[in-house]
Amino acid sequence: MAHQLQYSNSVPERGLLVGVYSSKRNLPGQKVSIEELMRLAQTAGVVVSARKLQELRSPVPATFIGKGGAENLAREIQEGNYDVVLFDEDLTPTQNRNLEKILGVKVIDRTGLILDIFARRARSSEGKIQVELAQLNYLLPRLAGRGKEFSQLAGGIGTRGPGETRLEMDRRKARLRISLLQRSLEKVQAHRELHRKKRAEVPIPMIALVGYTNAGKSTLMNRLTDAGVLVEDKLFATLDPTVRRLKLPSGREALLADTVGFVRKLPHQLVEAFHATFEEVASAELLIHLIDVSHPHVKEQTTVVSQVLEQLELHRKPVLRVFNKIDQNSHEPVVPFERGDLFVSALTGEGIERLLEAIEEKLSRSFRHLSICLPHGTGSELSLLYRTSRILKREDRQDGVHLEVELDDKYYNKFRQYHSP
Repeated sequence: MAHQLQYSNSVPERGLLVGVYSSKRNLPGQKVSIEELMRLAQTAGVVVSARKLQELRSPVPATFIGKGGAENLAREIQEGNYDVVLFDEDLTPTQNRNLEKILGVKVIDRTGLILDIFARRARSSEGKIQVELAQLNYLLPRLAGRGKEFSQLAGGIGTRGPGETRLEMDRRKARLRISLLQRSLEKVQAHRELHRKKRAEVPIPMIALVGYTNAGKSTLMNRLTDAGVLVEDKLFATLDPTVRRLKLPSGREALLADTVGFVRKLPHQLVEAFHATFEEVASAELLIHLIDVSHPHVKEQTTVVSQVLEQLELHRKPVLRVFNKIDQNSHEPVVPFERGDLFVSALTGEGIERLLEAIEEKLSRSFRHLSICLPHGTGSELSLLYRTSRILKREDRQDGVHLEVELDDKYYNKFRQYHSP
């Protein structure tokens, strides 16, 4: 019978974290990574009882840490009475199986842990499809040597949520389920693309919030748009994308999209499965890179986000760097500041007005100046101008409404017919 994670109303599982480093030079970075693994484990409901870092020149194909290292670890597990071992690396199916045989407890790698958290957090039908698809793609190669059923898999992390009802499927049925999920996801993506095309017909600029998990994106989203997005001090507290209207100081409107937080070693299964989520970022005209200035490892987190954006081929988009949580900052950050960086507290509202002005400034760089006269009776066009453009001057005359406006390129041709010298 497969081990299962204990839920909150039961006795929580005691976990031992294991990380490796190849040389003393890599040790500081691995310490940061295993701290994050601890927060991930706590988010998944595991009580972290101990952490272990060991030097390893290169992974051993059979057991990752070598037979001797695994046997030493087995003694520590027996002495500490741990229920689960969490590795801060990705393990191959073979390594996972061999380690469980030697250690005698459930072994979960970093990807399996993150999948478990995503399974808990998914709320929308699209999110649930994406999570189950990622889970099945992760679990399928781990069936080899275990017989035909998912139920013979050790471990509950990574099989919770949408995937847990699929545990009894054999490999053939699992592959059929993956095909079905992929088709379902394609339909959802087609539906999302239809919405995007409708938005393009009345083009309102899209702004996407990106950043490390727990940087405060949901809090900022609520501050700017009253979106009512869940805010928790946990990693991946929100998973499903949220898009809301944002009113800028000039009265112009934009769309603001919240996205899933990034993290070190983001599993490739999730990058692939959540491609639709990142499509909102791909269609954005401006990225707001939100950075937790109060975090002791702010420099590393900033680098990770830049690397993920490059991985998603989004690094060439205009980016506005915004340092959040200035109300909590008690140390001098080590990350070098750049010209144009902003500092805010999404919690208290400090710096928000300047942020809105900076957003408008960034979006206005594609604006073109035009003098127009709208005839009386063209109220819909006038309303569109106020929502999407910057009105510099207005004068109501007998022959119509004379306006000096700054227009986005998308609207220039539409309103050029009303040009007034």
